[in-house]
Amino acid sequence: MSESTLTIERLGAVCILTVNRPEKRNALNAATRRAFLEALEACRSDDAVRVAVLTGAGDKAFIAGADITEFAGRTAAQQYGASRMPSVYQAADEFPKPLIAMINGLCLGGGNELAMACDIRIASASAQFGQPEINLGIIPGGGGTQRLPRLVGLGTAFKLIYSGQMVDAAEALRIGLVDEVVPPAALRERTLALAAIIAAKSPVALRLAKEAIRASVRAPLDEGLRHEQGLFALTFATRDKDEGVAAFLEKRQPRFTGE
Repeated sequence: MSESTLTIERLGAVCILTVNRPEKRNALNAATRRAFLEALEACRSDDAVRVAVLTGAGDKAFIAGADITEFAGRTAAQQYGASRMPSVYQAADEFPKPLIAMINGLCLGGGNELAMACDIRIASASAQFGQPEINLGIIPGGGGTQRLPRLVGLGTAFKLIYSGQMVDAAEALRIGLVDEVVPPAALRERTLALAAIIAAKSPVALRLAKEAIRASVRAPLDEGLRHEQGLFALTFATRDKDEGVAAFLEKRQPRFTGE
């Protein structure tokens, strides 16, 4: 993995992935996408990692979109092939562990799409959001037309995608695009505090909870409820369930192992 495009920091059970192209506003180029896929796969296979956090280097940008220099001269067939390759958006969406976006600046285009593929979005008050693809004569291609309406509603999604305009963090919070806004100086502390709280929970229960919640936006209600019931029953086959119940009855903190 190239340290020039993405860095990895471990803090206990939390793994922080930082897109490291501040001079390019952390734009996603092919090398960065590959590095992110490799890092996410490493986090997936490492049982010691319980929560992953995604952010951008510096204080100007989370991810300001795709690297537009790679678009020049690309044909429709080439773009379709590139889109069919392993996608960073799909990888984030399918990552089985909690994934938090720590949004420290510009969150535009593919950056906003990647943030939306995460489970939780915590933003600096100085962050800005948008889907500006329309300004280039194209449309969002990393899930923006699908995930944005699910988060903010149909009309607001039309407005953002049609206009290509940016919104600030306060407006992003109001419309439901982000889950929390904090002062810039408090962003890392708050995000890592939440990550630590989540990391202390049962890894098995977290994985099953994520699967059930994801199903809620992909399946009819009756099907989703049946799926939830099956996953709920499955937790009763785990040692973490036994430990959680025992700890509650014994009035102590549980010690979850992921088994």
